[in-house]
Amino acid sequence: MTIQSTRTNDPADPAAGAAPERDAGRGAASRRTTEVHELPPIVSSDKGLPVLGRILVYAKDPVALMRHQWETYGAVSPFNSLGETGAMVLGPDACAEVLQNKDKAFANGWRKIVGPFFNGGLMLIDFDEHHAHRRIMQEAFTRPRLESYADHMQPAIAKGMADWGDDASFKSYWRLKQLTLDIAADIFMGGAADTSRAEMDRVNKAFIACVQAASGIVRADVPMTRWGRAFRGRKVLEEFLRHYLPAKRATATDDIFSVLCHIETDDGERFSDQDVVNHMIFLMMAAHDTSTITTSTMIQLLGQHPEWQERCRAESEQFGDAPTMTELEGLTSLDLVMREALRLHAPVPVLMRHAVKDVVVQGVRIPAGSDTIVGVQFSHLMEEYWTNPTVFDPERFSEERREDRSHRFAWEPFGGGVHKCIGLYFGGLEVKSIMHRLLRTYHWTVVPGYRPPMDNHSLPFPKDGQPIKLVRN
Repeated sequence: MTIQSTRTNDPADPAAGAAPERDAGRGAASRRTTEVHELPPIVSSDKGLPVLGRILVYAKDPVALMRHQWETYGAVSPFNSLGETGAMVLGPDACAEVLQNKDKAFANGWRKIVGPFFNGGLMLIDFDEHHAHRRIMQEAFTRPRLESYADHMQPAIAKGMADWGDDASFKSYWRLKQLTLDIAADIFMGGAADTSRAEMDRVNKAFIACVQAASGIVRADVPMTRWGRAFRGRKVLEEFLRHYLPAKRATATDDIFSVLCHIETDDGERFSDQDVVNHMIFLMMAAHDTSTITTSTMIQLLGQHPEWQERCRAESEQFGDAPTMTELEGLTSLDLVMREALRLHAPVPVLMRHAVKDVVVQGVRIPAGSDTIVGVQFSHLMEEYWTNPTVFDPERFSEERREDRSHRFAWEPFGGGVHKCIGLYFGGLEVKSIMHRLLRTYHWTVVPGYRPPMDNHSLPFPKDGQPIKLVRN
């Protein structure tokens, strides 16, 4: 599908063009900031189910829902879920206002959704606390440390792919998920040498339970519910990490767990034991879940576009099986494909915020206390900013075109503002490293018309495991 949009012709916006405004019946997506409107009333057909609201509509097709909201209400729309009416913001202008958060009107909105399970993680803390923690954590993602991580992940990737063989129906997503967890164990945990495959499988299931809690209806520790499973999953993860914590405190090594135990600012600020555990749980989830989604999307797209697969393979064959960070950065075609995959299928399609005071976004007042959905995926598919937005076209990110510069927030798979993903460069190195070895070792094909059936209840993933035809070179 393509998504058309219009914006106010604001001379202060370098991306603004002469596009006409929508008429009132189309929801007036662009509003003059001097006019303030209340959230429009909800159309009766959009109230959704009792209690659930429109959660199931989102789960069925998030982009279709966002398009409906845009066309019906405009850039800022009312949205019913879990018995409450919040707001949904769409389009780069509205997303920019919320994510840049210049008035500090928005806190993160994830606490209500997954708060008990990723409590204390960087994504779930705000304002001064967030600033202090991010300052310390940035020391774990300096270029020298990233270069070390890139070197150390290569053996884990080689080991994880060692038993991949010819398979006409290779379930790529699930094998990638196992691989990225193994990489996380190696880079984040220093190998976790005394941890068995059964224990790592248990950890993986715990992460899945915590992530899947996002779509839980019963938000309490009740057996046989998503939240009940997530509470038990969090306990597994805490016990797993606390087992290794004394050793990591005692000896400084290159893995992220040890780095978090030892880094400090020039002012002597350090993380407590609980801080380290909280950040490790969140970082390991983010590192292996989002990287898995991005890599599986790239595999699908390259399997359906063999000319790009060969182009990427030709570049990878210039380097060895264990590329350095600098060599990974030189894989230009693979970088274009990764950016396009992130545009077409953002690993985190929406970001959650919570209004801590009344705030005006694009001329619409969002009341204090409103949960606010920031639909970043929608921006990636808007026809005003992208040429043929549903078509796979990595060249749109080339220096000659750079369509992502049509608006600062046209492409925002890592979020924006102070909560922009701190591990985005690490994630890019991990994805490129996996794809590099895959390209050098295998060829694969995907049925041209295949579209993976997605589970969108939390982070999206292909329910069928995304089968591909994998052939060893």
